[in-house]
Parts: sequence; structure tokens; C-alpha cells
Amino acid sequence: MATSVVLVVTTILIVYETLRLTSNHLADLPVPPRMRIIAVVLAAFVGHTAAVWTYALGYWALSLKLQVGSFAGLPVESFQDCLYFSVVTYTSLGFGDQIPVAHARLIAGVEALNGLLLIGWTASFTYLAMERYWPLHARTAPRKKGETRRSIPRSASTGIRQTLP
Repeated sequence: MATSVVLVVTTILIVYETLRLTSNHLADLPVPPRMRIIAVVLAAFVGHTAAVWTYALGYWALSLKLQVGSFAGLPVESFQDCLYFSVVTYTSLGFGDQIPVAHARLIAGVEALNGLLLIGWTASFTYLAMERYWPLHARTAPRKKGETRRSIPRSASTGIRQTLP
């Protein structure tokens, strides 16, 4: 139980810091809005990769080093096996070829819930970034010769003035 709490808190802090740093420095990037949105997605991917690796280290330490938890099904004999299991669990994919036994069951269940919450959190963050930078992308797109843009009223849901070609 203590290991699950430590892993959850650690991964929440990893993703939080990833999103915080991304948010703080996104406006400073000297790149077009399209690249800022791509930077958000890449940063989210890096944060989730670090979280998956954190759980993989936990499985590796507990199962292979301390021999506290174990796995049934396909053998888990290396860090790569722990990493594979962690990716499958974090994403809630759950192939079922490796099955946690004993203490690893609780950690796997908590990892699936934690992954679901953190993926949702970064999806929300990505949406907000897109809401902020997508309209800028439309304004910076090159116009064809003789083309004009007309504005429509602000969207009631977002408050953003949209531009039509």
C-alpha cells in the first residue's frame, strides 16, 4: 500500500511539473502557434513516459530485486518486461499476457487508475492550449492573393472571436 502511495504521488508530481513548465514557457517559444501545440503534445508524452518508467522501476525493485510481488503468465525477468507491463497497465490496455500476483496486483490496479486520471488531465491541458493557440494559427496562415477574412461573433462557449476565410 505504501509503495502505491509513493508511486502515485511521484507520478502526479512528474506530470504536474511537466505541465507547469510547459505552461510557463510555452508563450516564450519563438515558434508559430502550430509548433506550440505540438510542443504541448510532446511535453505530455514525455511526462507520461516518465510516469510509466517510474512504475516500471517500482515493479522491477519489488518483483525482481526484493521478490515481494510476482507475475504469472509470460515471465517477467528483466526491466524491459517490467516496462512493458507498466505501459500496458498505465494505458489501461491490459493485454493479460503478464498477470500480477500478490502485492503487484494492488500496484497494477492503482497504476491503471492513476494513468487514466493523468491522461485525462493532460488531455484537458492540451485542449486549453489548443483553445488558446488555434485561433492564432488561423490569423498567421498565409492568404491567397485577393483573399480576405471576415470575422464572426465570439463563440458563446469559448469567448474567442473566430475568423472565417
